[in-house]
Amino acid sequence: MLRTALTGAIARSRMTVTPVARRAPFALSNRFYSTGHEDESFESFTERYVKFFDGVDDLFELQRGLNNCFAYDLVPAPSVIESALKASRRVNDYATAVRIFEGVKEKVENEGQYKQYLDELAPIREELGIQTKEELNL
Repeated sequence: MLRTALTGAIARSRMTVTPVARRAPFALSNRFYSTGHEDESFESFTERYVKFFDGVDDLFELQRGLNNCFAYDLVPAPSVIESALKASRRVNDYATAVRIFEGVKEKVENEGQYKQYLDELAPIREELGIQTKEELNL
């Protein structure tokens, strides 16, 4: 008798559980591949990253921002580079400042464009005391 009462209780408890709707764990309709920047103009991109680097106060945040900025299929504007250089000196990381120029050199199409960036950023480089890898003979 105890056995039949227990079996009945288990059966009733199973019947009261409502089944969860099943769906594919990675349904395509639920994926979000971008954060809404796919239609962003170059000017708004520049403004967004200048503002971001102006607010950076630690090394991790700076490096994360640089990785994101350089991941796009474009060369950041000199104002973005200037803001990133100031941020690298603000967080006291000279090596990251040098690496910023390495990133620019990799992104431009030719040595002439790299030279133009260096010429444009010469005043800020002198103000902050930043040299390129080539100038440091590394």
